[in-house]
Amino acid sequence: MPHPPPHPLIHPLTHSFTHRLVPSPAGRIHLVEQGTGPLVLLVHGFPESWYSWRHQLPALAAAGYRAVAIDVRGYGRSSRPESTNAYRMLELVDDNVAVVDALGESSAVLVGHDWGATIAATSALVRPDVFSAVALLSVPYSPPGGPRPSEVFARIGGEEEEFYVSYFQEPGRAEAEIEPDVRGWLAGFYAALSADTMPQPGTPDPHFVTRGGQGTLRERFPKARLPSWLTDCELDFYAGEFERTGMTGALARYRNMDRDWEDLTTGGHTGAPITQPSLFIGGSLDASTTWLADAINAYPTTLPALTASHILEGCGHWLQQERPEETNALLVDWLKSLPT
Repeated sequence: MPHPPPHPLIHPLTHSFTHRLVPSPAGRIHLVEQGTGPLVLLVHGFPESWYSWRHQLPALAAAGYRAVAIDVRGYGRSSRPESTNAYRMLELVDDNVAVVDALGESSAVLVGHDWGATIAATSALVRPDVFSAVALLSVPYSPPGGPRPSEVFARIGGEEEEFYVSYFQEPGRAEAEIEPDVRGWLAGFYAALSADTMPQPGTPDPHFVTRGGQGTLRERFPKARLPSWLTDCELDFYAGEFERTGMTGALARYRNMDRDWEDLTTGGHTGAPITQPSLFIGGSLDASTTWLADAINAYPTTLPALTASHILEGCGHWLQQERPEETNALLVDWLKSLPT
């Protein structure tokens, strides 16, 4: 039975884009598109939105691509299932496949940032019949396998500090910190990982909380100003989305990491490389890049069809927003290099 046509949505801040709701296993996925040509699917991370790609949509459209940015399940106008299990990685892969199908396409190139990079990588790994190439921003590809994730994260930080991933994995704990002041928390979180506002060396690391249940991430965030890439109006958009939806759907991604590990290792993907053409872009000041340097060094084995790997000097975590023109140029050059 054919899918019903996508329904347009109007958003007052983004009237130049086409907004649609398309069917997916989650119920519906909200997407924003611009341009015509080969499909490029843009997948955001935490705590973000399709809006994180606002600089890439027009640039990719101008270069001759059908650029589509989604709200990942649990975010924005996409469906937010109640069960935590509904946010496991393979469910998000199914959503990406459903978007391609609903748009009347048979294949797409994936571009992902932060958690979106891991979602994009897993989609390419599991469904190479649909996803012909993948670009990863900020978070390098690491093949499934190794120790159980929750056990690894529990050891990080030692006796005094607790890693933010473990903090996010406990249901309700991060929500209690964030939801009373979503806008203020987001402003601090974005600033903490941005090149021009991140804490100086020697100050408390915003990736950790003090152990014992009393610490918060917020107390380690910069408070002086917004990063240069983020205006008050843009922050208002992000805050408005999470004030409307709450944070639980977004945080559910962290609460499925052990399930993802089980799904992918028992599904025969342990140690598997991604064989499609690939691209990596990271920031030299981004902990996601520096902490996972071994994963980048392993690319000849894990990403054997890697076209290029770029580290943007002096850039933080939010690279497609911190350095939009540079990121756009790298993406377009890579897309143009792909086989037609």
